[in-house]
Amino acid sequence: MATDLHDTIFMAKQERHKNLFLNYKNLNIFPVELLKDEGLQFLERLYMKRNSLTTLPDNLAQKLPNLIELYLHSNNIVIIPEAIGNLARLQSLDLSSNALQLLCPEIGRLRSLRHLRLSNNQLKCLPPEIGDLQELETLDVSMNQLMSLPDRLHRCLSLQNLTADHNLLSHVPRQLCWLHRLNQLSMAANRLTFLPLDLGRSRELQFVFVDNNMDLKGLPSYLYNKVIGCSGCGVSSPVLDGEQAEQPGEALSEALVRLPAEVKAVGSQTDSVVPLEELTMRTLHRIYHHRPTDFNLLPPITLPKSLLDLLQFPLGHCHRCSQAMFTIIYPKLFPLRDTALAGVHRRTTVSFVAYCCSSHCLQTFDLQG
Repeated sequence: MATDLHDTIFMAKQERHKNLFLNYKNLNIFPVELLKDEGLQFLERLYMKRNSLTTLPDNLAQKLPNLIELYLHSNNIVIIPEAIGNLARLQSLDLSSNALQLLCPEIGRLRSLRHLRLSNNQLKCLPPEIGDLQELETLDVSMNQLMSLPDRLHRCLSLQNLTADHNLLSHVPRQLCWLHRLNQLSMAANRLTFLPLDLGRSRELQFVFVDNNMDLKGLPSYLYNKVIGCSGCGVSSPVLDGEQAEQPGEALSEALVRLPAEVKAVGSQTDSVVPLEELTMRTLHRIYHHRPTDFNLLPPITLPKSLLDLLQFPLGHCHRCSQAMFTIIYPKLFPLRDTALAGVHRRTTVSFVAYCCSSHCLQTFDLQG
């Protein structure tokens, strides 16, 4: 095996190969032949799947400076050195099925990175610096132990596919709704109880999978015309045959469980007056949001930080008229079993929820219109 490995690397150096396949080589350490002398300056793709590597060398970027793709699927890698951030040209990094418990902040220096696969590891958190990956298109963090996603993830403006299945996530950051290139979001088998009001508002987002979140009972009405997966949702307390079905008020209360802390009131059809605080926030939003300048450079406003954050990222937008909402919502429930999708989604008791900005929009909203 050692002779075969030596010959493979020697030939790659002699013939200036751009691709090197070292899969299934039973490697415990990174081959020193790859790092000798000037290394492989011309190598662009390195495949080292299904070995027994536990770490990477600190001088990897120095010896393999032109790497574009690095595939390390199914090893025993516990830690990634900080020097990983020096791979300036790297576009694809696959660290799936390893033993990672921590991801170094230097991952955010991979400014050319487009595809990052971290599934089936032991990660409990992700560094905020992931938000610095402006070119990132694919992020797979499924089958980890994540309890939250970084707030700065919304800065990955090129992100198209986000997979976070089989984690411990209890909520989805509403900032993700500002990822206007996001096409597919998969968060199946987590602990979700509530979804952002604006999820699905972006026309680009077409596929949303939240299957097997047992306590999730409400889906934003924006998702009605999307391809969704919600099997196994809302089944934590199923209604058995012969039992009395839930009353509308009870179903709405369950769909709104664990509302964001910013929601200070839930309006109804009989509430004809919008609270003053909400009207003030809407006015400030109109004044500041449409100015052609960075929000951070705006004049200071005497408001708590939480409300300032709301000005930048509203709680949601009215599903009827698109008015930004900040402290109050007017919800309207549409049980999935009563919609045209009932035949497609059977093992679920979820409802679509329209979040409106006033009693007028609440009364006039039509899910299919």
